[in-house]
Amino acid sequence: MHYTRISSLVEELNRQKLTDLIISNPTTIFYLTGYENLHPGERFYVLHISAHGNLTLHLNRLFPEPIALPDNTAVIYHYDGEPALKPLAESMATNAAIGIDKDWPSRFLLALMALKPDATFANGSPISDGLRGIKSAEEIETMLEASHRNDQVMAKIIEKIPSGLPESTLVGELATLYRQHDCDGFSFDPIIAYGANGADPHHITNDDTPKIGDSVIIDIGSFYDGYASDMTRTVFYGEPSDEARTVYQTVLKANLNAIAQVKPGVTFASIDKAARDVIEAAGYGQYFTHRTGHSIGIEVHEPGDVGPFNQDTVKVGNVFSIEPGIYLPGKLGVRIEDLVVVTEDGCRVLNEAPKDLQIIQPK
Repeated sequence: MHYTRISSLVEELNRQKLTDLIISNPTTIFYLTGYENLHPGERFYVLHISAHGNLTLHLNRLFPEPIALPDNTAVIYHYDGEPALKPLAESMATNAAIGIDKDWPSRFLLALMALKPDATFANGSPISDGLRGIKSAEEIETMLEASHRNDQVMAKIIEKIPSGLPESTLVGELATLYRQHDCDGFSFDPIIAYGANGADPHHITNDDTPKIGDSVIIDIGSFYDGYASDMTRTVFYGEPSDEARTVYQTVLKANLNAIAQVKPGVTFASIDKAARDVIEAAGYGQYFTHRTGHSIGIEVHEPGDVGPFNQDTVKVGNVFSIEPGIYLPGKLGVRIEDLVVVTEDGCRVLNEAPKDLQIIQPK
């Protein structure tokens, strides 16, 4: 698996006429090598890949010892305070064309530029991001199972809503439910938002309890076998108002319209537009305040926004969310989110949790 990924990356590196690629994203390093050090802090930590296919992992002595690495992978160690960039610079040609991770701290980049004054530098992230963005059949099966387990947990948490428990109590229940479904923690901080709390798309869960007629946003996800799940459903605690019903049906229509747009070759922006047009036509455009979705994989948010400014085209194997929402300040929020994988002739929705308007009768 790692060999295939590295071969694809090296092929693209040569196609773009780059001699070297420096990867500093810890998740991408794990994706390519299996070496896990997701929180290196401020210390120097990179994977150097040459256009010849040679890999060098630069590790601080404090970091975990590698157990197994791909063939052609060398390890260079350094101590705190040691000039760790010097071996990296010396391993590259004088006039090297170097791809750099977009998030590499400037203190390292500037130091390398000073050591390699005749080299040229470019954004190398699209190479690794593009590779991670196209999921293999094995990855898709894992993500399908992760979403299946997320569906099951969603059903269980909705069963607890009639009791009128505080938002924070339900989040605590989620942790237990994920463990029972053999999932490995949250893929992001879960959101459970009652009523007006849901008007904040990134509401921080608190101790509020639901009132009759409240919308209940449930945005949850976990990790399963290394891959993230993410899904949102909105239900109602008791009979919703006519306005709430209208908002819900509008968001559902936007969700379905965007999903219907997904196929290879369309732009991410056109998918966003398919959702946004529905909400704007209903008069709620100003209350849809975020992108329609995001890519997902070994991280819950990966490069590849489903947003109005992303003109990149969708490819077979891309996996991303479709999550339009309407947020009325002081009243309610509604968001409906599914994950989709792009197929040869359209897409497959990874989630199966019901999306019809659901009214939960309080106990």
